Amino acid sequence: MAKVVVIKFRSTKPYYFSAGDLELKKGQGVVVETSRGLDYGIVIDPAREVPDDSITPPLKPILRIATPQDEEVVKRHEERRSEAMKVCREKIEKHNLVMKLIDCEFTFDGSKVIFTFTAEKRVDFRELVKDLASYFHMRIELRQVGIRDESRILGGIAPCGRVCCCAECLPDFKKVSVKMAKNQGLSLNPGKISGLCGRLMCCLSYEDEYYADACKKMPKIGATVSTPEGKGTVVSFNMLKMNVRVKIERDGDVFYRDFAAADIKFKKGQSGADDDKGDDAADDKISD
Repeated sequence: MAKVVVIKFRSTKPYYFSAGDLELKKGQGVVVETSRGLDYGIVIDPAREVPDDSITPPLKPILRIATPQDEEVVKRHEERRSEAMKVCREKIEKHNLVMKLIDCEFTFDGSKVIFTFTAEKRVDFRELVKDLASYFHMRIELRQVGIRDESRILGGIAPCGRVCCCAECLPDFKKVSVKMAKNQGLSLNPGKISGLCGRLMCCLSYEDEYYADACKKMPKIGATVSTPEGKGTVVSFNMLKMNVRVKIERDGDVFYRDFAAADIKFKKGQSGADDDKGDDAADDKISD
């Protein structure tokens, strides 16, 4: 296991760094060397152990704890952000470009400004870049991102009432499919299982391993099963309690009983998992 410091940069996922001899605290500002030069980040975990195979050695070191001068530079860049966004939107409208500006960021050294946008198609923004460069007198970078990245950058409150996972705790997007919602017995209404981005909610993948395994042990609704009290028809089940409710008819009477999934028997091909075979390709297309 390697001991690392987790650093979060503005609008990007967290990265691992080596603290060296520095004593760091959570929420502290630091200056580090990145692929785009010196950059300012926030410590979100001053001491975490991670598997050796999850890092790419050598780890880059933290150069220094941010000084008051560094903090002032970051503050000035943030103050310029709203004006830069306004100017860029005006230039986009001037050039009649079909794109949605969602973020703006000045690099720590002040040599470049990065504009992030979304668009349904590729955008020819060469003239826009020239126009922006003549206004800001610095290097301009326009970065196109997907709709899920837009939610990560802008954030917001998810249907559960918490901040969107992608903006708060997910370092990378995970593959999500409709089959995950089926495994959990959720309504397939897009409005119920979609996040703010309009795509399937990232949290569907959190407990999928458990539900996928539970589905293999559960008969599907309507299946005929053998119970300690005789044969019956499955009317519902609870995958958290691993209970199955069975409708049993005997001597003209109908009654319902709850049994542990381990106490009932059913034919191969009648489990909930079997019902979803062949759906992976279609689900993946929906989740992309």
